[in-house]
Order: sequence, then C-alpha cells, then structure tokens
Amino acid sequence: MVGQPLQPPCLADFKHVNRYWDRIHNTWVAKILPGEFYVTIQDNEAISTTLGSCVSACIRDKVLGIGGMNHFMLPQQGKHGPNSWTDFATRYGSYAMEHLINDILKNGGTRSNLEIKLTGGGKIIAKMTDIGAKNIAFALDYLQTENLALIIQDVGDIYPRKVIYFPATGRLRVKKLRTLQNNTVIQREQDYLDELSSQPDLGEVQLF
Repeated sequence: MVGQPLQPPCLADFKHVNRYWDRIHNTWVAKILPGEFYVTIQDNEAISTTLGSCVSACIRDKVLGIGGMNHFMLPQQGKHGPNSWTDFATRYGSYAMEHLINDILKNGGTRSNLEIKLTGGGKIIAKMTDIGAKNIAFALDYLQTENLALIIQDVGDIYPRKVIYFPATGRLRVKKLRTLQNNTVIQREQDYLDELSSQPDLGEVQLF
C-alpha cells in the first residue's frame, strides 16, 4: 500500500493554516476558518472550508492554475451610524477580496486570466437578519465593479455548505449540509461577527 505523499510546501504567508491529507480526493487540503484566506501554487493541493452566512470567493489564474479562496462576511451594523457602517462594511469586504487577488497576482497570476466562483451566504439562523444576502450582494457588486469574470455561483438558501476547491483545475465541490451535527459552524461565525463588531473605527481596516 502506497503511503500518502509528502506535504507540499506552502507559501510563506500561510504557514499558520492547518493542512491535512484528504483520502477521498487523494490530495493535501488547506482548511481555512472565518476571516482567513489561502493561496496555493501547487498542483496537488486543495482548499476547504465550511460556510454558513459567510461567503467564499474561489479565484484562480485559469492559465497557470495559481489560485486561492477566502472566507468572509460583512460586519453587522453596530454603534456607527448607517453611513459610516456602509463605508466600513464596503471597505472590509474589499479588503477581504483584494488580499486574495493581490496574493494570486504576487505569485505569478495575471488579472486578465482570473476566473471566479462564488459560494455561501446561507440564512442558517432564522432569527438573524439575512447577513448572508448582504454578503452575496457585496461580492457580486465587487466583481462587477472590478470587471472580474464570475464563472459560476452557488449562493443563498438556508443551508450551510461544505466547500472544497482545487485551484489547479478550477474544480469546486459544494455540499449543502441539511443537518448539522453540532453548532460549530454557527458558533465560529458568531465569534467572527463579534470580532468584527469590536472594531473601534474605520481606520482599523488597512487597504493597500
């Protein structure tokens, strides 16, 4: 029986991300959490996450196969007034998208070769405001504004999603979770929202 291959090296900025061997897909997988993103230049590496209200953009250079995935949501309206919240939310969403895109370009990707697949944004807690819909609307508007090619989307509905993305080929597998074995997804997203809400002012989000 052949053992699993050695774990491929990751880019220096992503050494903190947990990676594991996936026996079903016979590949190494980087698992990202809310607020994280990951970029790979390896042919034999995938990226996975589990989404509730959050959205993931899966982006790659379709010629070179360099790509990555993020996992983000917009902050909910807090102590700031509507105008300042809208500004903050837009800046935060742009920050999440630009970090992923810029890292792909930094590692050899070309903007004109980028293709995007979008997933997530479910309304998984009935009593919550539909933050998922806001995340979807932001992501679609961002892609349109930046003139980036959206190839496919699987968004909305009421279910969490387990996602695995293969940047080398562009393959995206999405499984809707009809039942949750525990509240981990919900708790992670709630903790993430709480963290976003603690931002004291708009200056905390640094764009480049």
